[in-house]
Amino acid sequence: MAKLVPCVKLSNGQEMPLVGLGTWRSCQNEAEQAVKDAIDLGYRHIDTAFAYDNEHEVGRAIKAKIAEGKIKREDMFVVTKLAGIHHDPQLVENACRKSLSNFSLDYIDLYLMHFPVGLVYQGDDNVHGGSQLSDTDYLDTWKAMEKLVDLGLVKGIGLSNFNAEQTERVLQNCRIRPLVNQVECHPALNQKKLIEFSRKRQIVITAYAPLARPKPDQQWPAFLYDPTSQELAKRYGRTPAQICLRYLIQLGCVVIPKSLKKSRIAENFDCFDFELSPEDMKIMDCYHTGIRLIPYTAMSHHKYFPFNSEF
Repeated sequence: MAKLVPCVKLSNGQEMPLVGLGTWRSCQNEAEQAVKDAIDLGYRHIDTAFAYDNEHEVGRAIKAKIAEGKIKREDMFVVTKLAGIHHDPQLVENACRKSLSNFSLDYIDLYLMHFPVGLVYQGDDNVHGGSQLSDTDYLDTWKAMEKLVDLGLVKGIGLSNFNAEQTERVLQNCRIRPLVNQVECHPALNQKKLIEFSRKRQIVITAYAPLARPKPDQQWPAFLYDPTSQELAKRYGRTPAQICLRYLIQLGCVVIPKSLKKSRIAENFDCFDFELSPEDMKIMDCYHTGIRLIPYTAMSHHKYFPFNSEF
Protein backbone atom coordinates (compact mmCIF):
# COMPACT_ATOMS: atom_id res chain seq x y z
CA MET A 1 0.00 0.00 0.00
CA ALA A 2 1.31 3.45 -0.94
CA LYS A 3 2.52 5.62 1.92
CA LEU A 4 0.43 8.71 2.60
CA VAL A 5 1.58 11.99 4.12
CA PRO A 6 0.27 14.04 7.06
CA CYS A 7 -2.38 16.68 6.48
CA VAL A 8 -3.01 20.16 7.82
CA LYS A 9 -6.55 20.96 8.92
CA LEU A 10 -7.85 24.10 7.21
CA SER A 11 -10.07 26.58 9.03
CA ASN A 12 -13.22 25.08 7.47
CA GLY A 13 -12.30 21.56 8.63
CA GLN A 14 -10.94 20.27 5.31
CA GLU A 15 -7.73 18.26 5.51
CA MET A 16 -5.02 19.22 3.01
CA PRO A 17 -2.00 16.91 2.47
CA LEU A 18 1.27 18.68 3.27
CA VAL A 19 2.88 17.58 0.00
CA GLY A 20 1.18 17.86 -3.37
CA LEU A 21 2.21 17.49 -6.98
CA GLY A 22 2.67 20.79 -8.80
CA THR A 23 1.81 20.69 -12.51
CA TRP A 24 2.81 24.09 -13.92
CA ARG A 25 4.42 23.57 -17.34
CA SER A 26 3.37 19.91 -17.27
CA CYS A 27 1.66 19.62 -20.63
CA GLN A 28 -0.41 17.10 -22.53
CA ASN A 29 0.43 13.46 -21.75
CA GLU A 30 3.28 14.53 -19.44
CA ALA A 31 0.84 15.85 -16.87
CA GLU A 32 -1.43 12.81 -17.12
CA GLN A 33 1.40 10.36 -16.54
CA ALA A 34 2.95 12.43 -13.74
CA VAL A 35 -0.38 12.52 -11.88
CA LYS A 36 -0.87 8.77 -12.35
CA ASP A 37 2.63 8.11 -11.03
CA ALA A 38 2.08 10.47 -8.10
CA ILE A 39 -1.18 8.77 -7.10
CA ASP A 40 0.50 5.35 -7.29
CA LEU A 41 3.21 6.67 -4.95
CA GLY A 42 0.67 7.95 -2.42
CA TYR A 43 0.07 11.56 -3.44
CA ARG A 44 -3.49 12.68 -2.81
CA HIS A 45 -3.02 16.43 -3.40
CA ILE A 46 -2.74 17.67 -7.00
CA ASP A 47 -2.30 21.35 -7.84
CA THR A 48 -3.12 22.85 -11.22
CA ALA A 49 -4.79 25.94 -12.75
CA PHE A 50 -7.00 26.87 -15.67
CA ALA A 51 -4.05 28.87 -17.02
CA TYR A 52 -1.79 25.78 -17.02
CA ASP A 53 -3.95 24.27 -19.79
CA ASN A 54 -3.69 20.76 -18.33
CA GLU A 55 -6.89 20.32 -16.31
CA HIS A 56 -8.11 17.74 -18.86
CA GLU A 57 -4.98 15.65 -18.35
CA VAL A 58 -5.11 15.90 -14.56
CA GLY A 59 -8.77 14.88 -14.63
CA ARG A 60 -8.12 11.89 -16.90
CA ALA A 61 -5.41 10.64 -14.57
CA ILE A 62 -7.64 10.91 -11.51
CA LYS A 63 -10.57 9.22 -13.27
CA ALA A 64 -8.29 6.40 -14.46
CA LYS A 65 -7.06 5.73 -10.93
CA ILE A 66 -10.63 5.79 -9.60
CA ALA A 67 -11.61 3.28 -12.30
CA GLU A 68 -8.69 1.04 -11.28
CA GLY A 69 -9.92 1.09 -7.69
CA LYS A 70 -6.68 2.74 -6.57
CA ILE A 71 -8.49 5.72 -5.04
CA LYS A 72 -11.93 7.15 -4.42
CA ARG A 73 -12.82 10.71 -5.36
CA GLU A 74 -13.04 11.68 -1.69
CA ASP A 75 -9.43 10.55 -1.18
CA MET A 76 -8.16 13.29 -3.48
CA PHE A 77 -7.53 16.97 -2.75
CA VAL A 78 -7.74 18.76 -6.10
CA VAL A 79 -6.66 22.41 -6.33
CA THR A 80 -7.16 24.66 -9.33
CA LYS A 81 -7.27 28.40 -9.89
CA LEU A 82 -9.50 31.09 -11.33
CA ALA A 83 -7.62 32.69 -14.22
CA GLY A 84 -7.03 36.43 -14.42
CA ILE A 85 -9.28 36.65 -17.48
CA HIS A 86 -12.22 35.51 -15.34
CA HIS A 87 -12.07 38.17 -12.60
CA ASP A 88 -15.29 39.85 -13.77
CA PRO A 89 -17.85 38.54 -11.23
CA GLN A 90 -20.22 37.60 -14.08
CA LEU A 91 -17.57 35.19 -15.44
CA VAL A 92 -16.59 33.41 -12.23
CA GLU A 93 -19.26 30.69 -12.04
CA ASN A 94 -18.89 29.71 -15.70
CA ALA A 95 -15.10 29.63 -15.31
CA CYS A 96 -15.43 27.24 -12.38
CA ARG A 97 -17.89 25.06 -14.28
CA LYS A 98 -15.45 25.00 -17.20
CA SER A 99 -12.72 23.68 -14.90
CA LEU A 100 -15.10 21.06 -13.49
CA SER A 101 -15.93 19.99 -17.05
CA ASN A 102 -12.22 19.79 -17.87
CA PHE A 103 -11.65 17.53 -14.85
CA SER A 104 -14.89 15.56 -15.33
CA LEU A 105 -15.41 16.02 -11.59
CA ASP A 106 -18.42 17.13 -9.56
CA TYR A 107 -16.55 19.48 -7.23
CA ILE A 108 -13.16 21.10 -6.64
CA ASP A 109 -11.60 20.78 -3.20
CA LEU A 110 -9.87 24.17 -3.22
CA TYR A 111 -10.36 26.99 -5.74
CA LEU A 112 -7.86 29.84 -5.64
CA MET A 113 -7.84 33.31 -7.16
CA HIS A 114 -4.63 32.99 -9.16
CA PHE A 115 -3.48 36.61 -8.81
CA PRO A 116 -4.96 39.82 -7.38
CA VAL A 117 -4.59 41.57 -10.75
CA GLY A 118 -7.12 40.59 -13.40
CA LEU A 119 -6.88 40.59 -17.19
CA VAL A 120 -9.38 41.78 -19.78
CA TYR A 121 -11.44 38.82 -21.01
CA GLN A 122 -10.86 38.03 -24.69
CA GLY A 123 -12.16 34.46 -24.72
CA ASP A 124 -11.20 31.33 -22.82
CA ASP A 125 -8.60 30.39 -25.42
CA ASN A 126 -6.70 33.61 -24.75
CA VAL A 127 -6.07 32.62 -21.15
CA HIS A 128 -3.21 35.06 -20.60
CA GLY A 129 -5.33 37.94 -21.88
CA GLY A 130 -2.60 39.69 -23.85
CA SER A 131 -1.18 42.66 -21.97
CA GLN A 132 -4.42 44.45 -21.16
CA LEU A 133 -4.98 44.51 -17.40
CA SER A 134 -8.40 44.75 -15.80
CA ASP A 135 -9.52 47.20 -13.10
CA THR A 136 -11.85 44.65 -11.49
CA ASP A 137 -11.57 44.82 -7.72
CA TYR A 138 -10.45 41.43 -6.37
CA LEU A 139 -13.02 41.87 -3.58
CA ASP A 140 -15.80 41.70 -6.18
CA THR A 141 -14.18 38.60 -7.64
CA TRP A 142 -13.95 37.08 -4.16
CA LYS A 143 -17.65 37.65 -3.49
CA ALA A 144 -18.45 35.77 -6.69
CA MET A 145 -16.15 32.94 -5.57
CA GLU A 146 -18.03 32.70 -2.27
CA LYS A 147 -21.15 31.80 -4.23
CA LEU A 148 -19.32 28.76 -5.64
CA VAL A 149 -19.15 27.34 -2.12
CA ASP A 150 -22.89 27.98 -1.68
CA LEU A 151 -23.56 26.10 -4.94
CA GLY A 152 -21.44 23.12 -3.89
CA LEU A 153 -19.12 23.52 -6.86
CA VAL A 154 -16.10 23.94 -4.57
CA LYS A 155 -15.41 22.85 -1.00
CA GLY A 156 -13.18 25.81 -0.15
CA ILE A 157 -11.70 28.97 -1.64
CA GLY A 158 -8.40 30.75 -1.26
CA LEU A 159 -5.86 33.18 -2.63
CA SER A 160 -2.64 33.04 -4.59
CA ASN A 161 0.10 35.67 -4.85
CA PHE A 162 -1.62 38.02 -2.37
CA ASN A 163 0.41 40.16 0.00
CA ALA A 164 -0.47 40.65 3.68
CA GLU A 165 -2.32 43.93 3.16
CA GLN A 166 -4.47 42.47 0.39
CA THR A 167 -5.16 39.35 2.43
CA GLU A 168 -6.29 41.47 5.36
CA ARG A 169 -8.58 43.46 3.06
CA VAL A 170 -10.24 40.23 1.94
CA LEU A 171 -10.59 39.09 5.55
CA GLN A 172 -12.24 42.36 6.56
CA ASN A 173 -14.76 42.20 3.73
CA CYS A 174 -15.51 38.51 3.22
CA ARG A 175 -18.40 36.25 4.12
CA ILE A 176 -16.33 33.07 3.59
CA ARG A 177 -12.73 33.24 4.76
CA PRO A 178 -9.79 32.34 2.50
CA LEU A 179 -8.27 29.03 3.59
CA VAL A 180 -4.93 29.23 1.80
CA ASN A 181 -2.58 31.69 0.13
CA GLN A 182 -0.35 30.02 -2.45
CA VAL A 183 2.86 31.99 -3.02
CA GLU A 184 6.38 31.57 -4.33
CA CYS A 185 8.34 30.17 -1.41
CA HIS A 186 11.73 28.45 -1.15
CA PRO A 187 14.84 28.94 0.99
CA ALA A 188 15.91 31.97 -1.08
CA LEU A 189 12.45 33.53 -0.55
CA ASN A 190 11.34 31.91 2.69
CA GLN A 191 8.28 34.13 3.30
CA LYS A 192 8.69 33.83 7.08
CA LYS A 193 6.86 37.12 7.75
CA LEU A 194 3.94 36.20 5.50
CA ILE A 195 3.78 32.71 7.03
CA GLU A 196 3.56 34.16 10.53
CA PHE A 197 1.02 36.80 9.48
CA SER A 198 -1.12 34.09 7.84
CA ARG A 199 -0.78 31.63 10.72
CA LYS A 200 -2.29 34.18 13.11
CA ARG A 201 -5.28 34.43 10.78
CA GLN A 202 -5.69 30.67 10.26
CA ILE A 203 -4.56 30.87 6.63
CA VAL A 204 -2.18 28.19 5.37
CA ILE A 205 0.68 29.12 3.05
CA THR A 206 1.26 26.80 0.10
CA ALA A 207 4.76 27.08 -1.34
CA TYR A 208 4.95 26.97 -5.13
CA ALA A 209 8.34 26.58 -6.82
CA PRO A 210 9.64 25.22 -3.48
CA LEU A 211 12.85 24.04 -5.15
CA ALA A 212 13.14 27.25 -7.23
CA ARG A 213 13.26 25.42 -10.57
CA PRO A 214 16.76 23.98 -10.31
CA LYS A 215 19.37 24.40 -13.06
CA PRO A 216 21.82 21.51 -12.58
CA ASP A 217 24.07 22.68 -15.42
CA GLN A 218 24.56 25.96 -13.56
CA GLN A 219 24.62 24.37 -10.08
CA TRP A 220 21.82 26.72 -9.10
CA PRO A 221 20.23 27.48 -6.64
CA ALA A 222 22.88 27.45 -3.93
CA PHE A 223 20.59 25.80 -1.38
CA LEU A 224 20.61 22.66 -3.53
CA TYR A 225 24.17 22.65 -4.82
CA ASP A 226 26.68 24.48 -2.61
CA PRO A 227 28.99 22.61 -0.18
CA THR A 228 26.93 23.60 2.87
CA SER A 229 23.69 22.15 1.49
CA GLN A 230 25.51 19.06 0.26
CA GLU A 231 27.04 18.47 3.68
CA LEU A 232 23.71 19.04 5.42
CA ALA A 233 22.00 16.50 3.16
CA LYS A 234 24.80 13.98 3.71
CA ARG A 235 24.49 14.34 7.47
CA TYR A 236 20.79 13.45 7.37
CA GLY A 237 21.22 10.78 4.71
CA ARG A 238 18.90 12.75 2.42
CA THR A 239 19.03 14.71 -0.81
CA PRO A 240 19.32 18.52 -0.78
CA ALA A 241 15.81 18.68 -2.28
CA GLN A 242 14.40 16.67 0.63
CA ILE A 243 16.19 18.96 3.09
CA CYS A 244 14.69 21.98 1.34
CA LEU A 245 11.14 20.60 1.39
CA ARG A 246 11.49 19.56 5.01
CA TYR A 247 12.68 23.07 5.88
CA LEU A 248 9.58 24.63 4.30
CA ILE A 249 7.26 22.14 6.00
CA GLN A 250 8.81 22.94 9.38
CA LEU A 251 8.29 26.65 8.67
CA GLY A 252 4.60 25.83 8.35
CA CYS A 253 4.09 25.48 4.59
CA VAL A 254 2.36 23.00 2.35
CA VAL A 255 4.71 22.24 -0.56
CA ILE A 256 3.85 21.42 -4.18
CA PRO A 257 7.07 20.46 -5.97
CA LYS A 258 6.70 19.79 -9.68
CA SER A 259 8.41 16.91 -11.47
CA LEU A 260 7.72 14.61 -14.40
CA LYS A 261 10.17 11.87 -13.35
CA LYS A 262 8.66 9.13 -11.19
CA SER A 263 11.87 8.76 -9.20
CA ARG A 264 11.94 12.47 -8.40
CA ILE A 265 8.21 12.53 -7.61
CA ALA A 266 8.90 9.73 -5.11
CA GLU A 267 11.93 11.55 -3.66
CA ASN A 268 9.93 14.75 -3.10
CA PHE A 269 7.27 12.77 -1.22
CA ASP A 270 9.73 11.20 1.21
CA CYS A 271 10.41 13.96 3.73
CA PHE A 272 8.44 13.04 6.84
CA ASP A 273 10.53 10.52 8.76
CA PHE A 274 13.21 13.01 9.80
CA GLU A 275 13.31 16.51 11.29
CA LEU A 276 15.80 19.35 10.93
CA SER A 277 17.32 20.58 14.18
CA PRO A 278 16.87 24.24 15.20
CA GLU A 279 20.54 24.82 14.32
CA ASP A 280 20.09 23.37 10.85
CA MET A 281 16.91 25.40 10.31
CA LYS A 282 19.07 28.48 10.97
CA ILE A 283 21.57 27.28 8.36
CA MET A 284 18.75 27.06 5.83
CA ASP A 285 17.53 30.52 6.88
CA CYS A 286 20.86 31.91 5.67
CA TYR A 287 19.91 31.19 2.05
CA HIS A 288 17.14 33.79 2.18
CA THR A 289 17.78 36.71 -0.19
CA GLY A 290 14.22 37.95 -0.73
CA ILE A 291 14.68 37.89 -4.50
CA ARG A 292 11.75 36.54 -6.49
CA LEU A 293 12.15 33.96 -9.20
CA ILE A 294 8.77 34.96 -10.66
CA PRO A 295 8.41 38.76 -10.26
CA TYR A 296 5.42 39.37 -12.59
CA THR A 297 7.07 42.64 -13.63
CA ALA A 298 4.64 43.20 -16.54
CA MET A 299 1.96 43.92 -13.94
CA SER A 300 4.08 46.04 -11.62
CA HIS A 301 2.33 49.31 -12.52
CA HIS A 302 -1.15 48.03 -11.57
CA LYS A 303 -2.84 49.32 -8.40
CA TYR A 304 -3.36 45.74 -7.17
CA PHE A 305 0.17 44.52 -7.91
CA PRO A 306 1.10 42.58 -4.76
CA PHE A 307 4.91 42.62 -4.68
CA ASN A 308 5.62 46.27 -3.92
CA SER A 309 5.00 45.57 -0.24
CA GLU A 310 7.52 43.95 2.09
CA PHE A 311 5.38 40.82 2.41
